[in-house]
Amino acid sequence: MNKVAFVFRTSPHGSAAGREGLDAVLAASALSEELAVFFIGDGVYQLKTGQTPAAIHCRDYAPTFGMLELYEVEQIYVCADSLAERGLNLGDLCLEAQACNTDELGALLAEHHVRLTF
Repeated sequence: MNKVAFVFRTSPHGSAAGREGLDAVLAASALSEELAVFFIGDGVYQLKTGQTPAAIHCRDYAPTFGMLELYEVEQIYVCADSLAERGLNLGDLCLEAQACNTDELGALLAEHHVRLTF
């Protein structure tokens, strides 16, 4: 079976990419146990707690990332460098993720046959 990586690179507001990516992860989890989720660059904002999207007239789908645990998606990685560049740490995120440096993320991504970017 192919290993699938879902890579979130965009901030949560201003486009539907984050919500569409989350929907894709949840749907794929029903078909495969060989998937991982990566948050890189502005994608780390997808997991930031305390956002107020209503202030900019956006729907708040961030709590839905909590569904990853229910769907048994366990391989969740966040770029430690991206967090640091944005003044964030693992405690600022709405779910548990493993922080990895850029080289580690590259090696993990290389293990996946299919990579979908949102």
